Amino acid sequence: MVTISTDAAVQTVLTTFECTPGTCQDMIDALSEAYAAFISKQPGFVGAAIHVNDAQTRIANYSQWRERSDFQAMLRSAEMRERNREISAMARGFEPVMYEVVARF
Repeated sequence: MVTISTDAAVQTVLTTFECTPGTCQDMIDALSEAYAAFISKQPGFVGAAIHVNDAQTRIANYSQWRERSDFQAMLRSAEMRERNREISAMARGFEPVMYEVVARF
């Protein structure tokens, strides 16, 4: 379960994707499939959520990992590199960034 907490012993990754209304659902499907079939089964995975804006031009992905190295190992895997090439072809840009939770309300 994804928990937002300042004292949780997890790494939080926020990834934003730029897309078009025409590719938005395809990207959501690709991300959902990646989580269901592969990402959620990787060592250190805690949880994730996919968000979309009302114009369907931006997708935000929130994920948590036990260790930074767990997330990096998943990204470096052959399967995820292939999936990221497919996702990248649908996006105008995407960037995963690791954050520390410093406040919660």
